[in-house]
Amino acid sequence: MLDVKFIEKTYGEGKSAFTALHNVNFSVGRGDFVAVVGPSGAGKTTLLKCLTGLIPVTAGSVELLGKPVTAPPKEMAIVFQDYSRSLMPWLSVVQNVAFPLQSSGLGKEVIAERVQRAISAVGLEGRDKLKPWQLSGGMQQRVAIARALAYEPDILIMDEPFASVDAQTRFELEDLVLRLRREFSITLVLVTHDIDEAVYVSDRIIVLGGSPTTVTGTLTVNFDEERDQETTRNSPHFARLRTALYHGLKTGEPIEPVA
Repeated sequence: MLDVKFIEKTYGEGKSAFTALHNVNFSVGRGDFVAVVGPSGAGKTTLLKCLTGLIPVTAGSVELLGKPVTAPPKEMAIVFQDYSRSLMPWLSVVQNVAFPLQSSGLGKEVIAERVQRAISAVGLEGRDKLKPWQLSGGMQQRVAIARALAYEPDILIMDEPFASVDAQTRFELEDLVLRLRREFSITLVLVTHDIDEAVYVSDRIIVLGGSPTTVTGTLTVNFDEERDQETTRNSPHFARLRTALYHGLKTGEPIEPVA
């Protein structure tokens, strides 16, 4: 579905030029859940902007469904880390979720059906008329996720979406996204700095590192789709995966497959 083909991103020209990404190459298949991790300053935000068409690549290409991504594609939705800035405080929950659909050409009944399904899916029934500032941080992020679901994208890009909430809410939102993935049959790319989170939610992890940043390794996470915060995180296999990922991030060495 998403093909990142040896992309490079350079800022500036001549002696002042700075190459942030170099030969970054990976693909995301339909229905996959791929996490992208890397240390602070590793270019995760730059990569996300390239994936979503917010900035152009200097070399290589990003393709979605076989078409070059040169601007934010209509088949893609994004959930940002800072939900307080991505939601409009003067609009209700329903209005925020419906907002991206207003220019879609869909009928009012179809929009209303999509919005209610998405609100119900994220557990916000009964809060339809509240404003974002009347909700907790975790609930605000649920509104942002519902807005993306109502749009019914082919692929959902999530930029550290749980970094601004407390630990318990973070676990709840991780489980929510795993459930929504099954219910909506959606393809996901999660950009995160949290290695435990990457291991818990994803099928495959892309590791960024080096200077300029490139893909230093990949790790396949072979858990079943049904995961549990206590059982999964306390399993020996989870510990082996986390250790392998941490070692790869720390050393930049290729990651050996974990049985």
